[in-house]
Amino acid sequence: MHVRAENKGQTLYLIVSGEIDEHSVAKARIAIDKLVEEQVGRIDGIVFDFDGVSFMDSTGIGFLIGRYKKISRYGIPVYITGSSAATDRILKMSGIYTIIPKI
Repeated sequence: MHVRAENKGQTLYLIVSGEIDEHSVAKARIAIDKLVEEQVGRIDGIVFDFDGVSFMDSTGIGFLIGRYKKISRYGIPVYITGSSAATDRILKMSGIYTIIPKI
């Protein structure tokens, strides 16, 4: 799992690629938390772009919920975009779109 950050206006895009599983989330969790903390006050939204994700298991759901909780403390809205059919199916089944909207 790799994460690349890109600012588009006032929105921080977190572009995720590779596999999201228990072996990959620890480093990504730390990196994303640091990126968000550095951007607080300069952004008005965060979008997780999963277009490059080739695999995601239930660990990915926990990863997203944890990031959502941390980011929400800053009052910053969070969105998801670009998920493959397989990733989208997991996200729909988990109900994640009820708390993190897909755009």
